[in-house]
Amino acid sequence: MALQYPLIGTWYRDQQEQQTFEVVAIDDELGSVEIQYVDGAIGAFELEAWYRLPLVPIPSPEDTDSALDLSREDRWWHDQTPSPPPWDDPLERIEADFFPGTDID
Repeated sequence: MALQYPLIGTWYRDQQEQQTFEVVAIDDELGSVEIQYVDGAIGAFELEAWYRLPLVPIPSPEDTDSALDLSREDRWWHDQTPSPPPWDDPLERIEADFFPGTDID
């Protein structure tokens, strides 16, 4: 039985249903635990039912993006966000005017 409070980001294995899922949200006001199965399906449990489930915390699966069918290049940490070019101050390109005979001593 799951006698522990669910933790967001923790993976669990339901021993009775033989399913693996991650806790993605907890709503204390509504008393629900939202989960996402390894295949990408979304589900929820009532908090009261959570404590009666035969759950075992497990390490996260190696490829948690497999349900989303993402290639290595599509994952968020490989995003090549364009950055603006370095700031170019237009005043640095202006040449100083030189007027002969106007030096003030």
